Amino acid sequence: MRLLPALCLIAALAVGAAASTAQADSLSGKVLVARKGMPDPRFQETVIYLIDHDRDGALGLVVNKPFAVGPIAALLDQLGIDADEQGEDVGGSVTLHYGGPVDPGRYFVLHSDDYEADRTRLVADGIAWTIGPEALIDIALGQGPRRSLLVFGYSGWGPSQLEDELARGDWRVIDADPDLVLGTDHESKWERARGGGIII
Repeated sequence: MRLLPALCLIAALAVGAAASTAQADSLSGKVLVARKGMPDPRFQETVIYLIDHDRDGALGLVVNKPFAVGPIAALLDQLGIDADEQGEDVGGSVTLHYGGPVDPGRYFVLHSDDYEADRTRLVADGIAWTIGPEALIDIALGQGPRRSLLVFGYSGWGPSQLEDELARGDWRVIDADPDLVLGTDHESKWERARGGGIII
């Protein structure tokens, strides 16, 4: 009967080791670069920043596909956000970015880590993301992060799906550079990222 506690301890240690390994293998905070000849037309010449990756799948945001520019006041109005409650004028324009084919009505603010709101999550290397209207209002009022991308939709993978695509050679994985991820020279990002140091 003394073997039972020992076996339980061994099992617990094994589970902990597996979890540590999975965390160590996480690509969160890395950049996916579509290889030339990417078979999926939705991802051709894309650069994707991975904001989450674990055994359950992965979530990333395309960072080099802006699709519209317009007044930020009009955008807030379309999203049902009342910035006038702040008692200040909202001005300026905002660039909208395609983040991926999943849930195109959902928006993320990908930004430098000098800003934090209630729903901000730090990823790595000075990059964070926030969901919800607070970040948009702060940006509109000039109180937001120093650098940001407003991204609609996201790129998602189920368990092992991204790993299969990596094994097939669809993507290169490189370290994230905030100047690449949050920079505004979107036309050159893919070519610049293709020259980055390969992780996988």
